[in-house]
Amino acid sequence: MEKTSLENRIMEALKTAMKAKDEAALRTLRAIKAAILVEKTSEGFSGEMTEAAELKMLQKLAKQRRDSLEIFTQQKREDLAATEREELAIIENFLPQQMSEAELEAEVRRILTETGASSPADMGKVMGLASKSLAGRADGKAISEMVKKMLAR
Repeated sequence: MEKTSLENRIMEALKTAMKAKDEAALRTLRAIKAAILVEKTSEGFSGEMTEAAELKMLQKLAKQRRDSLEIFTQQKREDLAATEREELAIIENFLPQQMSEAELEAEVRRILTETGASSPADMGKVMGLASKSLAGRADGKAISEMVKKMLAR
């Protein structure tokens, strides 16, 4: 069974981090590697991890870090927040470049025109399309907020 491109990149990055004795990178890369293993050993796994599955897994890991970061910041636990910030930065290196707010707005506007959506009742229809076409390039929460904002007009 051949390793996925993400798995190869993680292994290379792990070697580099070990040589550099970069604790934050090691901790994060091992977490990603563990998530890949969990995915590969899960029921219904087809034998090869698709790029979409890799992307979804990385986004999930990034979201976990963002959520924890938000909580730690609210609780004024800067020590824990710093750890989450470091890990999030490393995970984001493996994700595609995120869209700017202007790019996101333009894409959502295109999808609204394409679907003919005009009211908040069309939210589900728009979100389904937007989530698929913007996968990996924009956070689900950001997409949702933009769609809500544009449908409320």
